[in-house]
Amino acid sequence: MKRFSLIFLCLWSIASNAQDIQLHYDLRHSVDPKLNRRNFPIICFQYFKNVDTVSTGSFLFKAQSFLNGDQDNMGEVFVQVSQTIKFWKPKVYLALQYSGGLGVASPSFGYHIGNRFGIGVSYPFVWKKAFFNAAASYRFNPVRTATHDAQATFYFGRGLLNYRIFIEGSFTAFTDNRNPGISNPTSKGKKFAFFGDPQIWLKVKKGFSVGSRISIYYNLLGSPFAFQAYPTIGSKYNF
Repeated sequence: MKRFSLIFLCLWSIASNAQDIQLHYDLRHSVDPKLNRRNFPIICFQYFKNVDTVSTGSFLFKAQSFLNGDQDNMGEVFVQVSQTIKFWKPKVYLALQYSGGLGVASPSFGYHIGNRFGIGVSYPFVWKKAFFNAAASYRFNPVRTATHDAQATFYFGRGLLNYRIFIEGSFTAFTDNRNPGISNPTSKGKKFAFFGDPQIWLKVKKGFSVGSRISIYYNLLGSPFAFQAYPTIGSKYNF
């Protein structure tokens, strides 16, 4: 799992409707060659609508693909969807979430990124010209050994120099089963895990930007309690 790094209300403060496509080159082999056999491209598409068709909240769709297969073929794809709902005055939203995906590991082992369904609350706010969203949710993963877990997500965004520079990112902390139920169980109980993706973008011309993001993993990849941080070189086009 790359995460469930679901970004509630991503870009909610920038525009009522926004969509972008990103191309990154992930440098994780250069940073950690023992765990990662190569660097690879990533393609990411995001669609965000601040006020949905029934005017109850926001909608986010995000699809991301790792081109880490042989000959730069697609090796992993991940999809996430989020909908917020509010029929009341207090600025607290009901948040509904879904994420899932699949992939191929070398040489030819297929795997699932398990379906995850979430329900919780989110609270967007502005502080010192920066935009934030804090969320807490219950998450259910219907794998062979089903999980019932807690998750907390925090999003931030801040424009600088009249939005020529934009800094953003999300941080997600959650619990999960130590044994995912894929093979014979070797461990029991819960683990704590964390994912973050801080980003910085420099607008070059109109909707085109260049920048970088750092994928931060804790207790998700490799050995238990391992911490990894993998930077990218990226470009983004808003349209």
